[in-house]
Amino acid sequence: MSDFDLFKTSEEHEELREAVRSVAEDKIAPHAAEVDEKSAFPQDALDALTATDFHAAHIPEEYDGVGADALATCVIIEEVARVCASSSLIPAVNKLGTMPLILGASEDVKRRYLTPVARGEAMFSYGLSEREAGSDTASMRSQATPKGDDWVLNGQKSWITNAGISEYYTVLAVTDPEGPRGRNISAFVVHADDAGLTLGEPERKLGIKGSPTRELFFDDLHLPGDRIVGAPGEGLKIALRTLDHTRVTIGAQAVGIAQGALDHAVAYVKERKQFGKAIADFQGIQFMLADMAMKLETARQMVYVAAAKSERGDDDLPFYGAAAKCYASDAAMEITTDAVQLLGGAGYVKDFPLERMMRDAKITQIYEGTNQIQRMVMARQLLK
Repeated sequence: MSDFDLFKTSEEHEELREAVRSVAEDKIAPHAAEVDEKSAFPQDALDALTATDFHAAHIPEEYDGVGADALATCVIIEEVARVCASSSLIPAVNKLGTMPLILGASEDVKRRYLTPVARGEAMFSYGLSEREAGSDTASMRSQATPKGDDWVLNGQKSWITNAGISEYYTVLAVTDPEGPRGRNISAFVVHADDAGLTLGEPERKLGIKGSPTRELFFDDLHLPGDRIVGAPGEGLKIALRTLDHTRVTIGAQAVGIAQGALDHAVAYVKERKQFGKAIADFQGIQFMLADMAMKLETARQMVYVAAAKSERGDDDLPFYGAAAKCYASDAAMEITTDAVQLLGGAGYVKDFPLERMMRDAKITQIYEGTNQIQRMVMARQLLK
């Protein structure tokens, strides 16, 4: 691969984009407003994505997956997010939940859990954050205590995306309370029907309302020994390596939301007339659109380069993943805010999707590491 290949998607990627866009516009977009209004899980989107193998395309072929590369996965997420951010969390969180297994699990664990996800029989969520351990993940309090060859899990996890819908959860817990901080945490697979697992009430959120977010509570939950992901003590290392890869997908989600907002804004200003002409003819409007498009294209290129690095496992992925997520989400917040402005009063009401896109964009600056944390990650890489 030459360096120039980083900046150009292949013909296959563009064919994929057309296919996903068709599914998104036909099967997902018509339900997006209702999904938001009713805080309802987008089942139609899940059905459509599963039918087309877009729900977890990143899973390798040896586990019955499509084996899509990291850039293809980003294209899928981007195109779904363009019409419905909540629905784009189906492929995004399936990747987030399964990536620890892809990176660190035994062959038996991979085969057992990746295969049903690839087939569309199950979804996978990710349990890292706690009430008192958000950005400071190493201070988590959930504990898995050895019991023979097995483990007993106690504690809680917060902000779990698609909780209550997913069949499986990758959960991080302290397994050696006396061990060195950060190297005393292990990863496990928890099943939705495990005795001892209960769910909190759905969070009432600003945006992504179609994707349920709930707490997980573990009360003497029995974990068979063959559910550990990687070796004891490797959990946090695997979890943070996972985020290096999946932050790129959040960048893709942000790009998709921003693209949807820009598309609507451009269409509106060409139709809306004031002072005897379309407002698109006014230079002030044109400058806003130019700035929005420039930021969006910069974000997209950053995400695609980071995706290429994710696919190759480049050493500088931690910087590029953080940079792509941080820049794209900041850009999405600016672009959706400006898009609302361009529609004026129409942008502020639910008759148009812009206010929803603005609300949805906000979370991309927060989850999978706040943008303040992304800047710390980038600085740490620069100062190494």
